Amino acid sequence: MIDRHLTVALAALAALVLAPLAAAQEKLEIVSPHPQVIEDEFGPAFEAYYKAKTGREVSVKWRDMGGTSDDLRWIKSEFAKRPEGVDVDLFFGGGSDPYVQLKALGVLQPYRTSDQILSRIPSDIGGVPLYDAEEFTWYGTAISGFGVIYNKALLKRLGAAEPRTWEDLANPKLFTWVGAGDPRHSGTVHMTYEIILEAYGWRRGWEIIAAMGGNTKTFFQAASDIPRAVASGQVAAGGAIDFYAWTQIEQAGSDKIGFAMPIGLTVINTDSIGILRGAPNPEAAKAFVDFVLSDGQKLWYLKSGAPGGPKKSSLYRMPVGKTLYAEFAGQSAVTTNPFAWGKGLEYNAALATARYEAINDLIGAVIIDSHDELVPAWKSASKAADPAKALAELAAPPVTEDELTQLAKTDMTDPIKRNNRITQWVNAAREKYRALAR
Repeated sequence: MIDRHLTVALAALAALVLAPLAAAQEKLEIVSPHPQVIEDEFGPAFEAYYKAKTGREVSVKWRDMGGTSDDLRWIKSEFAKRPEGVDVDLFFGGGSDPYVQLKALGVLQPYRTSDQILSRIPSDIGGVPLYDAEEFTWYGTAISGFGVIYNKALLKRLGAAEPRTWEDLANPKLFTWVGAGDPRHSGTVHMTYEIILEAYGWRRGWEIIAAMGGNTKTFFQAASDIPRAVASGQVAAGGAIDFYAWTQIEQAGSDKIGFAMPIGLTVINTDSIGILRGAPNPEAAKAFVDFVLSDGQKLWYLKSGAPGGPKKSSLYRMPVGKTLYAEFAGQSAVTTNPFAWGKGLEYNAALATARYEAINDLIGAVIIDSHDELVPAWKSASKAADPAKALAELAAPPVTEDELTQLAKTDMTDPIKRNNRITQWVNAAREKYRALAR
């Protein structure tokens, strides 16, 4: 009798212990370049949303591979090994270019959200698509603009004017005082370089990038490191995405930190999301997409503590939901409405996507991996009798735009040929820079 009672008691105890675990069996795996502050807001908010919608609990798990470029490389590599699926449900974050690439590879799973949600999101803004209107493989979730963040006191000390265009980062007065990033790790950093190339054209764009590289003190891995370095006084200026800049301005004060979006020389882009093929939790993945495009829009836009807004920190993002700008006027963490900006730079998204990895490899080889040789060469060029002529020689790219586009389709898709090409670029750049420095 005692044994039977003990068995019943143990069974009841096991049920009490295992019940919460059983309720939390549903989970959602997300690979994302987003910083912790975004994960801390979207994770718990979605878990509450899912519970209210389905009556079931879900646990959100985030995978951090680095920046957008790192995530993209990981997803491609894993799907090459496991075409049926990689045990991850969603890719969340980064611009639209990586998603266009993954769509072409068949890695994204189509999902059409509701008409009610889509009715609040325009198909494009200034010619830039806000979602895949053909197959619904990806959606933009927030809108971002790119510009230059700068430290006012440092610029004054250096005798340099406050920057208004990308060319201002090539000012010799900023020698060793520019903060830049590595596009091989960060999609945001990659976008800055692509914008410069498209805004000024291949040759002039490379001159600006080379001069920026010559002025650069250090190349950061994450795009968020650049605004922090500007605010702390490590560097005087650098390229930045708007929400990182606004965060630093709020913390340090607009009297100390400034941010300029080059008029007619920049674009807006979308922070996107897509369900990966073979997602192990497809229902939760679809619900997360719906959430980010509906209730989650307020997390981007509203001030922390506002009803429906973020709990801990304002995220300073511009939502893709056009109606929010009028609906929550005065309650938002940002005061600009991108839908009122009009058309900016004519951005060639197809070209940018086709050469994404090739641009990263070229900048990595010619500017970053050859930086020790580039710096003295740039210093010498800036003090030459004819600086423009010296810069033109310094910044002559090893390939034309058309040649790089072709290489992106051929040599750069073969690991051995790609590595050989990168080695050639590095060696040629270093040799040229050393000669110019002498």
